[in-house]
Amino acid sequence: MTLIAFPDRARDLAGLVARYDGRAPRYTSYPTALQFTPSVDEAAYRQWLAALPADEPVSVYVHVPFCSRLCWYCGCNTRAVTRRKPIGEYVELLLKETELLAAAAPGRLTMNAVHLGGGTPNMLTADELEAVMSGLRGAFDAEPGLEIAAELDPAVLTRVWVQAAGRQGLRRASLGVQNLDPEVQAAVNRRETFEEIEAAVGWLREVGVHSVNLDLMYGLPHQTTANTLATVDAVVRLRPERVALFGYAHVPWMKAHQQLIDEAALPSAAARVEQSEAAADRFVSEGYVRIGLDHFALPTDELAVAQREGRLHRNFQGYTTDAATTLLGLGASAIGRLPQGYVQNVAQELGWRAAVQSGRLPVARGVALTAEDRFRAEIIERLMCDLAVDLADVCVRHGRSIEALRGAMAALEPFVQDGLAEIHGAEVRIVGNGRLVVRSVCAAFDAYLVPQAERHSRTL
Repeated sequence: MTLIAFPDRARDLAGLVARYDGRAPRYTSYPTALQFTPSVDEAAYRQWLAALPADEPVSVYVHVPFCSRLCWYCGCNTRAVTRRKPIGEYVELLLKETELLAAAAPGRLTMNAVHLGGGTPNMLTADELEAVMSGLRGAFDAEPGLEIAAELDPAVLTRVWVQAAGRQGLRRASLGVQNLDPEVQAAVNRRETFEEIEAAVGWLREVGVHSVNLDLMYGLPHQTTANTLATVDAVVRLRPERVALFGYAHVPWMKAHQQLIDEAALPSAAARVEQSEAAADRFVSEGYVRIGLDHFALPTDELAVAQREGRLHRNFQGYTTDAATTLLGLGASAIGRLPQGYVQNVAQELGWRAAVQSGRLPVARGVALTAEDRFRAEIIERLMCDLAVDLADVCVRHGRSIEALRGAMAALEPFVQDGLAEIHGAEVRIVGNGRLVVRSVCAAFDAYLVPQAERHSRTL
């Protein structure tokens, strides 16, 4: 095969943008959420829950859809609130949903991990957090070493809240930073200081949080390579165990509040790539290991260890070491996965509240996995996690013929010709700058994908 080598990196990246700046799923699941339908309803979910192996641990995701402010770039299911009452009522219903879920299980299940996401979980008071955790421990057994993680907003985080979370067993935490430049922050309605982030990290260390993640972004309005690197240089002084570097997905037709962002201030595709790669280089030079598409970790962090050992996974929370086959979702819009398929709760909070109040599991939609789905899901997950996959091995595990993938492999030829991938026999390996377009490589194995610019974020 012929690999094209560009004379310098700038030309390399410019060529990459010219040819591959398209749109593709983020592949936090396969099939993706676009394939979810109402055919997976409460009755189906109850059947799936009843069939769970009672002796296998499960993970739990709790969605808290509240924030103190509406960040204009946000693509999550959340809303800004100024009153305590809606949050308190939501917590009461979370506890009821937990009871409903536990009652539908075949026995008392054991939790191995709890992830609090949002929104902003630290919008809960210390008492509300304790109530949620007590409800979970009342409904499920806790595995020794239960790992509790939370996504936190440093601008509204307090030491008292962190101490309360520490008493509950918080061991991993993710802080939203995005970018520290005041002009960028003003353009997306998210103002916070380095000092607030530094204080938050210190409080988390005090209570025994062993893995701190900082979320950064590129491609925001008024963002440049210079202010991206200035942010990187500031946060590496805190030595977070992990960093996520996400590209801003501008989808105002799906998220109306993104219409508040000045599109003229958004960087070009070439500028976005320059920002992401410059930041990546800086993290690597500071001793971080590059993980998959957009994560970085210190070599001793469990995420980096999992990547080295080939046991990295990917789910709706991103890259993870959690190998549980069952993820139970609680709260409005929460997504769960069971051996039989994916389920998603009603996204609209009012609908979710009504369902739980009436004693129903608030399932809105989902997808049942076929043998073909499981086969392709493994290929896509290994590419997203390892940047390589041995298709012959996957075929053997799933009782498939490599001939079923000939079309997908042929679709990879442009990536091979441009030095972004290599194919040796049945092994596909991402090389060079191919990491930047790994989602597009995965798309070749996606049996459902119909290119729709309005449904997917940019790949670059």
